[in-house]
Amino acid sequence: MRTSSIRRTCAALAAATSLALAVTACGGTTKSDVKKESGSAAPAGEADPNAPTKKGLTVGFLPKQVNNPYFTTADKGGQKAVEALGSTFKEVGPTSATDTSGQVSYVNTLTQQQVDAIAVSAQDPGALCTALKQAMKNGVKIVTYDSDTKPGCRNVFVSQAGAEDLGRTQIQLLAEQIGYKGEIAILSAAQTATNQNLWIDYMKDELKDPKYKDVKLVKVAYGNDDAQQSFQQTQGLLQEYPKLAGIVSPTTVGIKAAAQYLSGSKYRGKVKLSGLGTPNDLRSYVKNGTVEAFELWDPAKLGELAGHASVALASGQITGKEGQTFEAGELGTYTIGKDGVVDLGKPTVFDKDNIDDFDF
Repeated sequence: MRTSSIRRTCAALAAATSLALAVTACGGTTKSDVKKESGSAAPAGEADPNAPTKKGLTVGFLPKQVNNPYFTTADKGGQKAVEALGSTFKEVGPTSATDTSGQVSYVNTLTQQQVDAIAVSAQDPGALCTALKQAMKNGVKIVTYDSDTKPGCRNVFVSQAGAEDLGRTQIQLLAEQIGYKGEIAILSAAQTATNQNLWIDYMKDELKDPKYKDVKLVKVAYGNDDAQQSFQQTQGLLQEYPKLAGIVSPTTVGIKAAAQYLSGSKYRGKVKLSGLGTPNDLRSYVKNGTVEAFELWDPAKLGELAGHASVALASGQITGKEGQTFEAGELGTYTIGKDGVVDLGKPTVFDKDNIDDFDF
């Protein structure tokens, strides 16, 4: 698979994002829930990689939350792809990132409207399954992006980056900053977040390497992707563990809230902070020494890849079977992996040397 560097992030993202980037993208549901579903992704029929790209399709994007700057950016990427391929893009969704029943209703509505494909960022791995399976029975192709359902409830999942890469590299970044010695904590989103829990599993596995023998994970805290709760959790961690050397937060809401707390405290520059964040959220904290380095993917390219996958499915070029490939415009050629998963690519690390090269 040829991955796309997010270094080419365009200035147009600035219009779709803000310093209040409430990335509920980093929320979701549990890995254990996903494991309960037997079987793999749900491809139907045979793929014809040489089939022409159909035009005049309708692709519905259903984010976890509309008017959330992260999903606004991601879905504009989806719109770019869908319209460039000669089809119609539409976005619908709940205004709350926890309105699972609302997501179900939107799936049902899009199915009734006979759209050709739905790209959805799932608030829960199982709650949407009945509606999504009914959609598939009606011929609607299902792509999940950012946060997955159980594999049997969709055709393809477009992942931000390899889960293993994201989990391990966050620990690697933080461990380097603390000199591979000291107590660390994880500040996550919700306890039910699929992507968070998977990354945390890889973090814990990475810490088993002998090179981390002097690094001790003392706690996993949850800020529920709420800025105030995450701020308070950071404060609580430092009170409970006065020798804490570092915090890793795999959620952009969490890392920003932690940076806000650390920046105004005696811990600035002493307690290291890394994880997943956006350049626009963390620029000032990098420049004042609160944050040394962090990482993320490009949400616009995530949505763009989901758009290409949706049209490829609806055109019969792929079904979601492992090993199939499809073209994604300027992003390149992508290969479908196990359980219908497509990885956008490796995350990019941001620090004081390159952060001003990005605007999202």
